[in-house]
Amino acid sequence: MGRIRARHARPQNTSRVVSGKRCLAALVWLCGLLILGPDTAGAQTGLTERAYLPDSRQAGSCGSLRSMGRVYMASGGYEKAQPFLERALHIAEGTDGSDSDLYACMLDLAYLYKSQGKLEQAEKMCLSGLELQEKALHKDHPYVAYTLRILSEIYRGQGRYREAESSLERAISIIHGVRRDDDQQSAPFLVDMARLLLERGWLADAETHFDKAITLIEKSFGPEHLYTTKVLASMATLYVEQERFAEAKELILRVLPVQEKIYGPDHHFLAPVWLLLARIHQAEGDMAHAKSLLDKSLRVVENQPDSGPLAEGEVLIGLGEFYLLSKEYAQAGDVLARALNVLESSDGSPGGRTAAALNGLAKVHISQGEYSKAEPLCRKALDIMEGIFDGYHPRIADVLETLAQLRRETGDVAEASRLQQRAKDIRVRQRVDSVPVARVIE
Repeated sequence: MGRIRARHARPQNTSRVVSGKRCLAALVWLCGLLILGPDTAGAQTGLTERAYLPDSRQAGSCGSLRSMGRVYMASGGYEKAQPFLERALHIAEGTDGSDSDLYACMLDLAYLYKSQGKLEQAEKMCLSGLELQEKALHKDHPYVAYTLRILSEIYRGQGRYREAESSLERAISIIHGVRRDDDQQSAPFLVDMARLLLERGWLADAETHFDKAITLIEKSFGPEHLYTTKVLASMATLYVEQERFAEAKELILRVLPVQEKIYGPDHHFLAPVWLLLARIHQAEGDMAHAKSLLDKSLRVVENQPDSGPLAEGEVLIGLGEFYLLSKEYAQAGDVLARALNVLESSDGSPGGRTAAALNGLAKVHISQGEYSKAEPLCRKALDIMEGIFDGYHPRIADVLETLAQLRRETGDVAEASRLQQRAKDIRVRQRVDSVPVARVIE
């Protein structure tokens, strides 16, 4: 993929302008890291928006259009980025441009569609770009590894975890062929694997990968770097799943000030961090602060269309679960039904979010004595969960516990006991697997 070449802008005198440019540079660097990898992203550090604005000589070129698209993507402006990137691809397809221009346009669009939650479009575009890239370069070129990272993220978003793991393992194999295991270039691949392992419920393995990656990242980029904070937020998610709430909160309180400074206090990129902090507050019994963060998250994703349906669905599920915990079943039902509608109308096959919404709605119906309505919701949720996770994932235990409650309410005590025991076995195994070996020995 081609590198973006910077032109130095005239120095400005005000600290506000300098601060804004530094924030933009960090965002552009992060976008380059995700799409191209650290080498290319590093070359972009210090770029300003002016360096990306196409002049009259460049306005129609693929490079300048892609550059503008990346600026908007880096700041979460996906709707603004889309016409630039689609125009760039149209030009590349309609001219005698190089294969590298064509696949670069395809991969930028694949990343955009993935970020918008248009996962089927993203997959098709990424596979086309990958095929052309492999022909133009070779199958073990480092740029191919970064493309495989994007493909792995797309598969992960679709709940196709085996394919996501296969793509990422191939990417890691390529990188290990040209880099040392302890090189900073390997760190983003370790992070991606850790996130994949976390979603699959393999928490101890995920922690091992996170610990190794964060050491390299903090050493290379510093503890206050934007990318560092994104990795710390993922580590906090792991700690919440392990019920290590104090450690998770400590990380989140490091992450939020940095991200708020770069994105602004009301950006949709902050919603995942607010949701995580809301879960921590709920675990602490601080329901008022949890509700405030959930309301803020929903307001932001509703007012910023670029947040996409997956983010909105995630927030609505979090709010629905809050209402369930608070025994406000009518509100929970309304919010979870809305979440289900948002998720089912989005691009892509049903995934873990859809199953979580179905399971939450089943709980609402059980609480209201509507057992015949709860039954198909539970069954569908379980089918989805068992189709994308292995048999010992904690999300499967969530649905089994709902089914057990339904069976108890309808008088089938034996089946309720069987389902509850299966859920308990998953919980026990998860607790054992979540504890690092060193802690077990201690």
